Amino acid sequence: MSQKIHILWADDEIDLLKPHILFLKSKGYEITPVTNGEDAVEAVQQNSFDIVFLDENMPGVSGLEALPRIKNLQPNLPVVMITKSEEEYLMEEAIGSKIADYLIKPVNPNQILLSIKKIIDNKRLVSEKTTSGYQQDFRNLGMAVNDVLDAAEWIDLYQKLVYWEIELEKSQDDGMKEVFAMQKSEANRQFGKFIKDNYLDWFEAPDKSPTLSYNLLKRNLVPLLDDKKPTWLVVIDNLRLDQFRILEPYINEYFRLDVLQPYLSILPTSTEFARNALFSGLMPAEIKKRYPDKWNDGDSDEGSKNMHEEFFLHEQLKRFGRDMKFSYHKITTLHHGKQLTENLSNLFDNQLNVVVYNFVDMLSHARTEMNVIKELADDEAAYRSITRSWFEHSPLFEMLKKVAAKGHRLVITTDHGTIKVGEPVRIAGDKNTTTNLRYKEGKNLGYDDRELFVVDKPEKAGLTKPYLSSTYVFGTEDKYFCYPNNYHHFVNLYRNTFQHGGISLEEMIVPFAVFTAR
Repeated sequence: MSQKIHILWADDEIDLLKPHILFLKSKGYEITPVTNGEDAVEAVQQNSFDIVFLDENMPGVSGLEALPRIKNLQPNLPVVMITKSEEEYLMEEAIGSKIADYLIKPVNPNQILLSIKKIIDNKRLVSEKTTSGYQQDFRNLGMAVNDVLDAAEWIDLYQKLVYWEIELEKSQDDGMKEVFAMQKSEANRQFGKFIKDNYLDWFEAPDKSPTLSYNLLKRNLVPLLDDKKPTWLVVIDNLRLDQFRILEPYINEYFRLDVLQPYLSILPTSTEFARNALFSGLMPAEIKKRYPDKWNDGDSDEGSKNMHEEFFLHEQLKRFGRDMKFSYHKITTLHHGKQLTENLSNLFDNQLNVVVYNFVDMLSHARTEMNVIKELADDEAAYRSITRSWFEHSPLFEMLKKVAAKGHRLVITTDHGTIKVGEPVRIAGDKNTTTNLRYKEGKNLGYDDRELFVVDKPEKAGLTKPYLSSTYVFGTEDKYFCYPNNYHHFVNLYRNTFQHGGISLEEMIVPFAVFTAR
């Protein structure tokens, strides 16, 4: 123990606890004993302690009476209440006063030691256990990354990587975090190769393909609707799998997770393509063929890209014989979110309610454009944290609580994820080339990177051809495209921003989760 932990122990029978105190001293702890609550409060006023053991039933000022006075002096000082009584009201009163632990007499030295370790050493122990666990799994993950995997195995591997990424946030071992970052980078490199080798084949044999944006609702949602149970489909735009895992504990307070079935977003992993494919049940080329007046090629007119999602969903449900009453709502502002939540009761009779929530997508764009957001979401962990904070205080969370209270089913999914980009790639194109940083569509594109995924026959990938010679080029790993003009300015402007449109685990493997109300 590099620095002694100083413990205050208040008990009117402190002499009987000498064996306990000697035991703790032998473990390297420093103990200050007092025999009443008044002395305990005075000791806290005059000294610095790491933890307080407080007997509940002392003569004079009791432990319960001393507790709020101690908390008033040192709000963050951990206090362990010790009592002979098991009466529930005492436990509730003590716990309500924010104690760190609660022990019933007689206590043995090991109980005391365990309580100290849970409170004082918790962060260090969690860090060490997490690091040890990842070290044990490191070799297995490394072998899997370099193995020949199918889509289901890649989804399984990415879920494991997400688990360790979130777990390692608790670790104080920066070296191990660097090792993980390298392993995840290698996984993305291999995943890029997997997509290049297999993506076009999935459209030649669609029945054998993994679940993709355009067949997601057909495979995963439509069968659920057969039981006529009211269902809420919430599409949180740009929600990565790690962000979903961060939100999950909040959702689990009101719902039970029945199944998590991550699926693969189509390319480009952008809203115009992936979300229209999701709601229509069609690939972009087929959407344009069937509904030419409802498809907008290119990414110049941001407002018109996804104006027809409700229409597309209605058409898809009709194709599968589910022409039911449903509602569709797109939330793009805090006001819209509050308005929907306040009027939610009007929708409870629908068999299906669909809500598209755009906050996470707006966050990723704000992260690029606003310095204050760059400060708040400086890295992956901070990006997850700000997503958690938003959700916890959002109208969406309030809406889900009301949905749970009605006993309705909840489905949460997204259209695509996002990746933090770091490696610039120089690309040349004419004025009609799309502006997305992770993919380009245009004529006579110039680039020099063999790792890129090039689709020179868009129809083979279910994509539209705005021009006869249209080619799509997708960034792999954490690459992002910059034009030769003012190249260094844009390299610096966009490096370490969150982007989508290309090929990465973060962008393509995204959540589809079904919950039942508790």
